[in-house]
Amino acid sequence: MSSSACRDGLPLRTAGTPTTPVPLPPPPPSSSATVHPPPRSVGFASSRAALASTSSSMTGVMVVATGPETTTTTTCNTTAAGTPDIGGHSGLGGFGMGLDGEDYSNSNQSTFIQRQFGAMLLPGVNKFSLRMFGSHKAVAMEQERLKSAGAWIIHPYSDFRFYWDLLMLLLMVGNLIILPVGITFFREENTPSWIIFNVVSDTLFMVDLVLNFRTGIVKEDSTEILLDPRAIRLNYLKSWFLVDFVSSIPVDYIFLMVDSLDSEVYRTARALRIVRFTKILSLLRLLRLSRLIRYIHQWEEIFHMTYDLASAMVRIVNLIGMMLLLCHWDGCLQFLVPMLQEFPPDCWVSKNLMVNDTWGVQYSYALFKAMSHMLCIGYGAQAPEGMTDVWLTMLSMIVGATCYAMFIGHATALIQSLDSSRRQYQEKYKQVEQYMSFHKLPGDVRQKIHEYYEHRFQGKMFDEENILGELSEPLKEEIVSFNCRSLVANMPLFANADPNFVTAVLTKLRFEVFQPNDFIIREGTVGRKMYFIQHGRVSVLTRGNKETKLSDGSYFGEICLLTRGRRTASVRADTYCRLYSLSVDSFNEVLEEHPMMRRAFETVAVDRLDRIDCSRYQ
Repeated sequence: MSSSACRDGLPLRTAGTPTTPVPLPPPPPSSSATVHPPPRSVGFASSRAALASTSSSMTGVMVVATGPETTTTTTCNTTAAGTPDIGGHSGLGGFGMGLDGEDYSNSNQSTFIQRQFGAMLLPGVNKFSLRMFGSHKAVAMEQERLKSAGAWIIHPYSDFRFYWDLLMLLLMVGNLIILPVGITFFREENTPSWIIFNVVSDTLFMVDLVLNFRTGIVKEDSTEILLDPRAIRLNYLKSWFLVDFVSSIPVDYIFLMVDSLDSEVYRTARALRIVRFTKILSLLRLLRLSRLIRYIHQWEEIFHMTYDLASAMVRIVNLIGMMLLLCHWDGCLQFLVPMLQEFPPDCWVSKNLMVNDTWGVQYSYALFKAMSHMLCIGYGAQAPEGMTDVWLTMLSMIVGATCYAMFIGHATALIQSLDSSRRQYQEKYKQVEQYMSFHKLPGDVRQKIHEYYEHRFQGKMFDEENILGELSEPLKEEIVSFNCRSLVANMPLFANADPNFVTAVLTKLRFEVFQPNDFIIREGTVGRKMYFIQHGRVSVLTRGNKETKLSDGSYFGEICLLTRGRRTASVRADTYCRLYSLSVDSFNEVLEEHPMMRRAFETVAVDRLDRIDCSRYQ
C-alpha cells in the first residue's frame, strides 16, 4: 500500500472524516469487441474460485464494496502464522493500528482495566448488600446511583473497600504493636528496615486518608448511604479527619530529609536532645488506635453481630486484645520515661542494672511491671521510690482498674446473653415461689407446681406463640413440622394422610403437659378439645370400670367434636404426658378444607362408641 489515503487508485476516507460517498471513476473499457457491464458483486462461485486460486500462493482476496455498480478486490499476503498483511504492511500494522495511527489494542486494554477497577468500587451482590438494600434490583439501583454520584466514588459495601479495610486493619495492628517497641527500646532509628516500615506505613495511611474523602458514608440509622462528594467531604472533616491527619504525619520523612540535607545539623540536634522531642512526636501515631476501633465496629456492623453468641465472643476477644495492647503500651511507657530522663539512679531500670541489657530483657521486665500494676497484684520486682515511678504506678493502676471493670461488665453481659431463655425461666419461677409463699400453699402442692414447671418448660421459657406469629407462613409450617416430627411419625392417622391436611393440623396444635393422675377429660363434660399424645400413657375410663390404654401416637376426644355432645368417657394420665390439643373451632376449620378426613375420624369414632357401649352392657 503506497499511501494511507488511496488504495488501488481509489480514494479512501481518512479516519475522523464523515462517511460521504465518494464518486468512483468509470471502469476502463475492455479491449474486447463486446463490452459487458461489470457485475454488481462478486458471486459465490467467482469468490470460491479466487480463494482456491490464491490458496496455493499464500495470497488472499479482500472484497471491497465501493459503490452500487462496482466492486474491487485487493490482494493481501498471508504470513506464516496466518495473519493477513495488507499492502505489504505487517499484521500488527493492519489490525493493531487504526487508519489514523492510534494503537487500539493499548486503548482497549486500558479501558478494560478501568472498567474492572470501576466495578470493584460498586457494591457487590452479597449477603451484606442484600441485607442492606433488600433485593438484587435494589443493589442494581444502588450501583446506578453510585455511577451518577461522580467519578471515583467508593461504595462502603464494595469489594475494593472490603479488602482495603482488611489491609488497613492488619497494618494498624502491626503499627500499634511495633511502633512503641521501636520508639522505646531502639535508640538507632535510621536502620533500613525501620525506615522502610515507617515509609510504607505512613504512605498507606496517607492514601487511606485520601480515600476517606471518596468513600460513601453509612448513616447511623443505616437507612441511607451518603454518596455526594461534598457531603462526604464535610462529614469527614467534621468527624475524624483531624485525628487521622495527626496520626498520619510522616515525622520520619521530615527528619530523614533533615538528615539528608545536613547531617551535621542533625547530629547537633541529637546533642541538643531534640531526639527526645522526635520520639514524643512519633507517639502521635498511636492515635491510629481510633481507626482500629472504628474499623472493628464497621466489621461488626457488616457481619451483623448484634445479639448472638458470635457477637458476644467477638466483643470479649476485642476487649481482651485491647487490654493486652494497653499492657504492651504501659510496659513500653514504663521504660520510655526513665530513658527520656537518662536513667536517674532512683528509677527501676538503674536499680535492676538493666541500662545496658538487651531490649528483650528490658521489655520483659517492663511488661511484668506494667501487668503487676494493672492487675493490682503488686509493684513488680520492687516498690517505686522516685516520683516518676510513683506517678507511673498510679496511672497503671487506674488504667488496669478501668479495664478490669469493663471486662467484668462485658463478661456479665456475655453470660446473660448466652442463655437468655433460662434466665427468663429463673426470673419467672422466682415469681412463682413468691406467689406460693404469699398464699401459704401446702408443701405437696408446691412440689407439684415445681415438677409441672420442670416438665412443662424444662428450664427454658420463651413466648413460642409470639415467635411463630412473627414468621412467614412457609417458615412457620416448616418449624412446626420439625417440632412435631415424632408425633407425625408415630401416628398412623398422619402417616397415610394428605400432607396439606397434616400441615394444617400441626399449625393449629397447642402444647400441653399433664402430671400423673390428672384427669385430662371427665365424662359428661362438654368437649372443646381433642388431644394427640406425643409422649406418655393415658387410661380411658368408662362407666363399666373398663380401662383402655393409649400411648405415643394415639389421639382421643374427637367423638364429642364430631357429635357436638358431651364426653362419653374419662381420660386419666398415668405418667407425665406431653400432649398437643386441637380446639373444636380449629378442628372444624381443618375438616371443612379436607372433607375426606372427616370420614376417617367418623369411622374411628363409631368404632370407639361401639366398644364403649359393649363395655357398659357387660
